Amino acid sequence: MRYYLDHAATSPLRPEARDAWLDATDLTGNASSTHGSGQAARRLLESSRERTAAVLGADPIEVVFTSGGTESINLALQGLWRARDPHARAIVLPDAEHHATFDTVAALAADGAEVRAVPVTSDAHVTPEAFGAAMAPAGSARAALATVLVANNEVGTVNDAAALAAVAADALVPLHLDAVAALGHVPLSYRELRGKAQPGSGLVALSVAGHKIGAPVGTGALVVDRTARMAPLQHGGAQQRGLRAGTQDVAGAAAFAVALELAEAERRSEGVRLRILRDRLVQGIRAAVPASELLGDPVNRLPGNAHLLFPGAVGESLLFMLDTAGVSSSTGSACQAGVAEPSHVVLAMGRSERDARSVIRLTLGRTSGDAEVDAVLAVIADAYARASGTSTGNRS
Repeated sequence: MRYYLDHAATSPLRPEARDAWLDATDLTGNASSTHGSGQAARRLLESSRERTAAVLGADPIEVVFTSGGTESINLALQGLWRARDPHARAIVLPDAEHHATFDTVAALAADGAEVRAVPVTSDAHVTPEAFGAAMAPAGSARAALATVLVANNEVGTVNDAAALAAVAADALVPLHLDAVAALGHVPLSYRELRGKAQPGSGLVALSVAGHKIGAPVGTGALVVDRTARMAPLQHGGAQQRGLRAGTQDVAGAAAFAVALELAEAERRSEGVRLRILRDRLVQGIRAAVPASELLGDPVNRLPGNAHLLFPGAVGESLLFMLDTAGVSSSTGSACQAGVAEPSHVVLAMGRSERDARSVIRLTLGRTSGDAEVDAVLAVIADAYARASGTSTGNRS
């Protein structure tokens, strides 16, 4: 039997989202066509956009449907960079961002961007003070744009997004918030986070992905403020304010809207339930393997996230041992799965490279229950002993 504890990578498809997708595929027509079939598709598309906007606290015109988090992040960062004030050449980048952000910024750096790194704390927080210091260091021009995670995708630490958005607004810097990991777990209102920022500055873009909340893989959105100066990544049509040309995925939008509404409706109750499960999981692991250590903020973290350090064990080996026992887990971001490298997040937190290679991420979701926790606790001591080359679950 398989026990799935990798919801942070992809959460199982919701039956309601599947039904919405299948129902939408019965519509024949391009949503950009003017005939009756096309307009029927357009009505469903725009209804889905309105429903998505309502949950995210945005206006429908601000919702750009995408293929997921990576595309949303690319559109936000590359689009803001290409439309920037030419006198501003810096990008404010915290040290523990997702690889979709890091790799995009690396490409922009090759194109002339100056990267201003922002250190994170030992529990992976981005502080407003450190974030603000990078906006316009003494003697430097203000940054072209800034980006930051609402919640860290690896260790689960939740940042004070409102405070970070306020810092960007005060510095008159356009800000992108990566809310992919936070969606469905943290209150998100684009309007409230933006506040009274001046046009084109402060929070202007927010990324989310559907497969994290039970929508189909290949769905997501980028909220783009009306006042944002943003260039498109692809051309060929005026769809979605010209920011994402091409025939729109009506079925994907419909499924995403349904999953988003359900995730928001259950967010508070599921948060309580998952915290209880996660705490039992962490406590049980630490009892079975006293050397293990929970990384990230112990309180202000995503409710289903348990990111643990197992000293002396290679994370990939431990993952293999757990997988052999029927437990699906990860060593970090799914986008880096299969790449044998230390966690850049753990390194950014000030830990050693050895520690950064000795971590496992166990994440719970709406289909998780006591059986998943019990399955891990039944095998973790032996898995650790094998992965670390010791004879017991304790560190030798």
